[in-house]
Amino acid sequence: MRLLDRYIIRKFLQAYVYCIIAFISIWLIFDVSDNISTFLEDRVSFAAIGRYYLTQVPQILVVLLPVALLLALLFCLGRMSRTNEIVSMLTAGISLPRIIAPLVAIGLLTTAASSALNYALAPHAELAHKTALEGRSRRDEMGIRGQIFRNRTDNRTWFVQQFYAGSNDFSTVQVIQQDANDNITANYFATHAVYHPDNKLWELQQGRLVHYDNRGNIVETQDFDRLPISNWSETPFRLSSANFRAEYLSVSELRDYLRFNADFPPTLLAPFATHFYYRIALPWACFVVVLIAAPLGVGYSRRGILASVAAAILLVFSMNFLTHLFLALGEGARIPAVAAAWTPIAIFAVIGSLLLYYRSTNREPPTFDRLFTRRIVST
Repeated sequence: MRLLDRYIIRKFLQAYVYCIIAFISIWLIFDVSDNISTFLEDRVSFAAIGRYYLTQVPQILVVLLPVALLLALLFCLGRMSRTNEIVSMLTAGISLPRIIAPLVAIGLLTTAASSALNYALAPHAELAHKTALEGRSRRDEMGIRGQIFRNRTDNRTWFVQQFYAGSNDFSTVQVIQQDANDNITANYFATHAVYHPDNKLWELQQGRLVHYDNRGNIVETQDFDRLPISNWSETPFRLSSANFRAEYLSVSELRDYLRFNADFPPTLLAPFATHFYYRIALPWACFVVVLIAAPLGVGYSRRGILASVAAAILLVFSMNFLTHLFLALGEGARIPAVAAAWTPIAIFAVIGSLLLYYRSTNREPPTFDRLFTRRIVST
């Protein structure tokens, strides 16, 4: 690494770390102020509060990293521009893309870190936040009651009286098996059902199996204490999937949901498909922020720096607005899930690349004032 790269990175990291610490501190102060009454009423211990806030840090970092990156870039490059350091580097024959190359590398590292946090920790932190504030920490309050699941591929319908998320034990289960013409061929009743994940085996306990003919007449009845079934494709995760919300699932859980429930209507799958691609696309906002803020943070006059800073902040917050707008459109199945997740990132990546091109070639990007003035002159 060249001495110039180390110098730029050191200048940037000082501001970057301060921004991250400041944002987390501000969030912590406001969150504690909002939730202190809940913690006191429930008599939550300090250790439990500490663990709760540790689970929230990944989600907060995913949201704050692009903003911290934006402000740190604008501060670092703006300060170097005011002290004519950027001009000195350019005079020495170093191109602008080479100057900001270490900052682009940091943007890619931040994107990788945000991707790791957004894979599982951030969505689970959002669920932990909801669970903690609603006071649903006790196991019996987390139980799922009256669950109905329809397996359209295998023509099976499940009715489960009660089970717990993440458990393989189900209470009072009825499974209706139908043929391709929706005629009921078998009906399973069991007081308990246990799933064995090692061999993917369902075990029905203390129940009855009833067989029907095509007219719906009972042709055979069988009482059993234990009935193993190895050819059912359902899993506990799949049975509980009807209660899942897309924003609380990790990337792997969203992938499993889409794979296991591929027979669901597209409108039901749209939120999960959109969030699957959104969790992959969102961290790349950090890289796009670098493309936007780096060229705009470099200025050759005080007036130019102020205007560029305002433009960079406006562009980044516009990207955030469009991201949430397209996310809502994707969840409502108005546009494809891939387009909902990647369109805002792609749009502002192109804008950032154009800004970098104009700045590196020492050309001013087109503005409304310049376009309007050019039109008046031409007329």
